[in-house]
Amino acid sequence: MTASAALLLADLTGVAIFAASGASAAVAKRLDLFGVVFVGFVAALGGGIFRDLVIDEAPPLAFADWRYAVTAAVTAAAVFWLHPQLARLRTTVLVLDAAGLALFTVTGTLTALHAGMPPVGACVIGMLTGIGGGLGRDLLTGEIPVVLRREIYAVAALVGAVAVVALDRAGLAGPGPLTVAALFVFVVRLVALRRRWSAPVAAERSAREPLPDRSGPDEP
Repeated sequence: MTASAALLLADLTGVAIFAASGASAAVAKRLDLFGVVFVGFVAALGGGIFRDLVIDEAPPLAFADWRYAVTAAVTAAAVFWLHPQLARLRTTVLVLDAAGLALFTVTGTLTALHAGMPPVGACVIGMLTGIGGGLGRDLLTGEIPVVLRREIYAVAALVGAVAVVALDRAGLAGPGPLTVAALFVFVVRLVALRRRWSAPVAAERSAREPLPDRSGPDEP
């Protein structure tokens, strides 16, 4: 299998996983068939569309290659019809989201590198490709986006993107090492959920703590 074929396969796998994640979230919100397919489509292709626009790939693959849109729509529709057999939808959404985050982070970073982006830019694009689908899914289903919560989400994607760039620089950007990088992001995300790891947040002001005096000096 050539490198381009492997990248396409990984990209379509990520599309299917994120479409299932978005569709599962939409089913849990009791949306109709169109709503489920639409949320699945946005969750699956939102990050990739952003990536392609940033690297000046026009039109984005989501619109230029029919396989992307069809994969997203068929997967989302399948989740709609098969959701009675999907037990514990919330757990399903979280696991699928972690898998999609891992795959899209790796493919997004690699695509940016192949487009000639410098390492730092490729890391940022890879991270945003990974989190873009989940961001769109949460906004459409009325949830606070995961990336804005305390959970380790964008950080996991950024670490994975850095690992991909490091592997590429070392000449190890083959299927095996990149699969390890994707598994690393997936495991970090799931372990963070399991152990409730979180990023630091600003401390709340005590109700008894007096407000700072912002008045100027007393006038004579």
